[in-house]
Amino acid sequence: MQLADLIETTVVGLGYELVEFETSPRARLLRVLIDRTVGDGANSGGISVEDCAAVSNQLSRVFMVENVDYDRLEVSSPGLDRPLVKPDDYRRFAGQDVQVKLRVPLGNQRNFSGALEGLEEVCGVEMVCLRVNETQHRFALENIDRARLVPKF
Repeated sequence: MQLADLIETTVVGLGYELVEFETSPRARLLRVLIDRTVGDGANSGGISVEDCAAVSNQLSRVFMVENVDYDRLEVSSPGLDRPLVKPDDYRRFAGQDVQVKLRVPLGNQRNFSGALEGLEEVCGVEMVCLRVNETQHRFALENIDRARLVPKF
């Protein structure tokens, strides 16, 4: 089983959502971002230190059994500026303010900030809809390099 699949299976099995998984070169550092699952009644409280500790302890046990070699494991919440990684994230956080960085610029612009209007399918291509001021932009999901929520204070 691939490392990413192993981590996702473990995190989901504990009742959390795997937001993102990163490794350092040679996989010496494993960074795992978790969140509450959609529809979880405790979602309003976010991820606690106890949640991170529970996932970290379980992953450590799984890595020992599966002989995964690593130096450090970090498990944390995605934070207020949560990355949008999966297509469902773009549906789930519709209406929120986001920052989007494109792989290939649109005109001469690569960075956009605005209100996320969701995800739609156009001719078999998933398109992210973003309203910037009064202009609606559509970007192919595959052209998005990074997208993050913009927290409101």
